[in-house]
Amino acid sequence: MKKYISKFHYLTHDLPGFSHVQQVQMACSAGANWVQYRCFTRPEDELIDEINEIAEICDEWGATLIIANHYDLIDRVDAQGVHIDDADADLPTIRRVIGTDKTLGVSAADTGELLKLQSAGVVDYYAYGPFAAINIEEPAKHHPLGFSGYRQLEKLSIGTPVIAVGGIRVDDVEPLLQTGIDGIAVSSAINMAADPASMVKEFYRKMY
Repeated sequence: MKKYISKFHYLTHDLPGFSHVQQVQMACSAGANWVQYRCFTRPEDELIDEINEIAEICDEWGATLIIANHYDLIDRVDAQGVHIDDADADLPTIRRVIGTDKTLGVSAADTGELLKLQSAGVVDYYAYGPFAAINIEEPAKHHPLGFSGYRQLEKLSIGTPVIAVGGIRVDDVEPLLQTGIDGIAVSSAINMAADPASMVKEFYRKMY
């Protein structure tokens, strides 16, 4: 079953003084219709209440809620799917755990990973990146793809939506969409902006 995948994915971030709940309220009220909850600083059993609070916000605004990595929580929270950062994860097992009605997204860093994920046949969308270097103070785990990296997708037969991710700024949106990708995912460019809500709206203006 082909599922709806938004062109714009807003990713929450572990930030001091700007909680995940506050981030989601800001993003949804500014127009975001797809939220990925990414909390990596607390034990899993402490996430459930926050996820469900965020789910209420997403329901109020009609936004899709995806939780990162914690797929075993899917039957305890009101989320529409999960995103897995590890391309080597046991995706068929994860699909069986979450069921066929939930959305399953997976990260990939190169064409080899994309083709391997495609062969698994259980993924609804790919987050492909990083587009650019994200943290100059730390060595990158994967080489940034740049615009040329996304143009390489034209040579592949990828029938599943590909979402660009990693260090994307507003000025990158239009040339990225011209490469043929299906959408973008953004975190830091919004969350670290002086006015995050205005930045969400600016991304939307560039995309639609």
